[in-house]
This record gives sequence, C-alpha cells and structure tokens, in this order.
Amino acid sequence: MSVNQSPRAATGPAGAAAESGPDARQRRTILIAVCVALMAVIASVSGLNVAQPDLAVEFGATQSTILWIINIYTLSLAALLLPLGAVGDRFGRKPMLIAGLLLFGVAGAVAGLAPSSEVMLAARLLSGVGAAMIMPITLAVITSTFPEEERGRAIGVWTGVAGGGGILGMFLSAALVDVANWRWLFVLPVVLVGVALAMALRSVPNSRENARHAYDTVGALTSVVAVVGLIFFLQEGPERGWGAPVTLAGLAAGAVAGAGFVAWELRRRGAALLDVRLFRERGLAGGSITLLAVFGVQAGIFVVLFPFFQAVLGWSGLLSTVALMPMAVLMMLASGLAPKLAVRVGPRATMATGIALAGAGLALMAATVSVDGGYLSVLPGMLAMGLGMGLAMTPSTEAITSSLPQERQGVASALNDVTREFGTALGVALLGALLSAGYRNAIDTRLDGVPRHSADTAREGVANAIDASRTAGPHAPDLVHAAQQSFVDGWQQAMWAGVIVMGALFLHIVTRGPERPVRAADQPGAEVCDQGL
Repeated sequence: MSVNQSPRAATGPAGAAAESGPDARQRRTILIAVCVALMAVIASVSGLNVAQPDLAVEFGATQSTILWIINIYTLSLAALLLPLGAVGDRFGRKPMLIAGLLLFGVAGAVAGLAPSSEVMLAARLLSGVGAAMIMPITLAVITSTFPEEERGRAIGVWTGVAGGGGILGMFLSAALVDVANWRWLFVLPVVLVGVALAMALRSVPNSRENARHAYDTVGALTSVVAVVGLIFFLQEGPERGWGAPVTLAGLAAGAVAGAGFVAWELRRRGAALLDVRLFRERGLAGGSITLLAVFGVQAGIFVVLFPFFQAVLGWSGLLSTVALMPMAVLMMLASGLAPKLAVRVGPRATMATGIALAGAGLALMAATVSVDGGYLSVLPGMLAMGLGMGLAMTPSTEAITSSLPQERQGVASALNDVTREFGTALGVALLGALLSAGYRNAIDTRLDGVPRHSADTAREGVANAIDASRTAGPHAPDLVHAAQQSFVDGWQQAMWAGVIVMGALFLHIVTRGPERPVRAADQPGAEVCDQGL
C-alpha cells in the first residue's frame, strides 16, 4: 500500500512515520474539513422531508414523485458507497473527495434552481453519486491520517456529526422553509461543500493503496444491484404494498445479487472488493450488527416522533425538530465520550452500556407516553436513547475500520456507511409498519358513531384523522381523541418491538462483542510506504 503523508508510514525505523505525518494543528484542520463535508451529505438526506407539500405544489407532482425525489438520493448514495470507496482506495482518496465535493455542489445548485420535477430527480440522483464519493472518504481520511492514540477521539467526532447531523439538518431545513421557501434548503449544503472544498484542497493529504489486483468490477456491479434491490424493497413496500409485483421484484433482484456477490467475493478472496470472510471476526460482525440495529431504531424513532409532535401535540415542523435537539446534543456528546470510556473498560463494555441505555430509553417511552403528558412524557426516554446511541456508535465504527487493513480503509468506511443506510431503511419500514398496524387496530374500536366517510379517512393515519375532523361536525372531538389515543397505542407497539431488538443486540454484544481492537494495518505483513503528492 502507498500512503501519502500518513502518520503510520513506515519508511524507516519505527517511529519515523509519525514525524512525516501532519502535526496536531493540521490534523485538527483535516478533521474539521471532513466533518464539514460529512455534514453537507447528512443534511441532504433528511432536509427535503420537511418540504414535501411545497414540492408537490411547485411541481404539480404526485406523492409518489415527491417520495422518489427524496428517496433517489439515499438509493444512489447507498448503492455506490462500496464501489466508489474502493475506487478512492485505488486511485487516491483526496482526488475522490475533491471530485465528489464538486459534483455534489453543482448538483445541489441545480436542484435549488430546478424548473421541473424531472430536473429535480436528475439533480438528486447526481447529488447521491457525489455523496457516495464523499462519505466513505471522510472516515477513511481520519483512519489513515490520525495516529492510534488520537484515532478513537477523531472517529467519535465523525460519529457525532453522522448521528446528530441529521437532526441538526432537519432543524435548519425546517427553519429555512418557515422563513423563506424550499429552494433555500439547498443553500446550506452548497455552502458547506464550498467550505469543505477550500479546506480539503489545502489540508487533506492524499493516500491510496498499492493495487496488486485488478479492480473487482463484478463485485462492484453485483453489490450495486443488491443494495438497490433491497433498499427499493424497503422504501417501496410501505407505499406500494409488500406483496406488490414491483416490490417483490426488487426483493428478488436484491437477494439474488446479494447471494451472487457473496459467492463471487469468496472466490476472489484477497482480490475481492470486500473480503466477506472477515465477518467471522468479532469486530467487523459486532460493529456492523450494532450500527444496523441502532440506526434502524433511531430511524424508526423519528417515524414515530414527528407525527406525535405534529398531529398529536399540534406543533409546527420547526418546533418538532427543536424538540429533537436535546437528543441530538446528548448523542454527539456521548460519541465524543465513548472513545475515552472504551480505553478504560474496552469496546465491548462500552457498546453494551450504550445498547442497554438505548433499550431502556425505548422502554421508558413505551411505558410513559401519553397524549395528556405531551413532550415531557417522552423526553426522558429520548435523552436515554441519545446517550445510549452515542456510546454505541463510536466503538462500533472503530471496530469496523480496525478490522480491515490500512489500504482498504475506503472500503471499510463504505461498509460502515452502507450498514447505516440499510439500518435506516429497515427501521423506517419495519417500525413504521408496526406503528401503522397498531394504529389501525386500535382506532377500529373507537369509531362507533363517527360518519363512515370520516371513519375511513381516519383509518389511513393520525394526520388524515385530524384533517377529517374538520368536516365531522359534532363528532370532531371524538374523532381527534380516538386518533390521538390510537396513535399512542401504535407507538407503544413499535417501541416494544424496538426494545426486543435492543435486548437481542445486547445479549449478542455481551457474548460475541469485539475485544480491544487490533488494527489489521498494524499486524505483521501490513506493508506501508510514504510518497509525496
């Protein structure tokens, strides 16, 4: 492998590497640069959710088209993370980061000026491609630049931005929509990209692997089909129906391509895009499973919390995102604390503690949520969730990146990111489905005497019920009360399912969690050399 300006570059006697790498001040600048770039990507994942009605009016688009404008970004991002992470490893991480920032910035500007839904779709697709070039490189730059004693803290900062940045992005997006219009949503990511680009050009060192094998084109293509198929299934299932032909076709394509990817990678072994044999290791398996579950539960929480704040409590979109900020702040603080705790008690204990706290937060919300209790009935559970997720995410991310050698850090980072995206899609689909099913079952018993048309509308969801109450005459108060109580019943069903997931994850980590990590790049046989830009 060849690494430019790497602090672990072993060109001579032990210890010479650190002298050739960036100093402490440069490393801080590098960390700020990659975190600003990451913030731009994360903010764009959820930003448009708050502007769905505005987009529909502006473009005269159907709800299906609006959902595609939102989802195509996530779909292209998730599908291309592994292939582009490997390209960055092979041809240089800094050039990949710069190219991704340029593409992302241009696509964001086009989206902000889009005259039609077709142009918007194309711009969002290209934004996803740019994001897939940026996101794995941001973490790979950290793991290939920071020395062992500082790497955990740097990963903690990155994890805090990745976890809490989505909530901060939603808050800023809601504020922009309230005070201006939806087109201003793209100003923030474009500005962040400009700042990150200027800093990256000056401070981020280049690093790349010394490729011994041809690029795994077959592995890259099958991974793209697998990710697109499976995430398409998870995104479209709630909208089209889980048994719809197109939904099942996505599942079939994803499953077949996924099986083909694993078979091909096992055959390629050391030349594989991703050596799947490494999942036998506790670090990679435990870290991946933890991120999958934690991000799934986090995404499911948001599916529940926003309708609760807006439809049950009657809050605006901006106030609803403000209500999530305490959870985001605690998550980011805990992400920074986790590396210190992991040094003292080990990554397994740190992850287990975080998972236990997150599970306790879910149980607390399920047990105490009520319409009359309002925000205060869920705040303690939200705080426990934020603290627990922050403690679990950082050692999980470090366990994943530590499991792959130094020259494959782009792939390691991409795997970390793909796991997050899959977890998010899975959590939204499954916990959202449980919430919907619980709501429908509960409201059916509370609609006696309500006019049939209003009752049918109310069964579609709590927001629909609130809207239907405006024409329900004297039945309006009963309809609103029934919808709000039924939503809480559905909430509890989804939260208890999350508690079961976190309980199973806790047992797995306690028994099979990662020990203190031994970085693959530091093991015998890891070849590193230093060369200039």
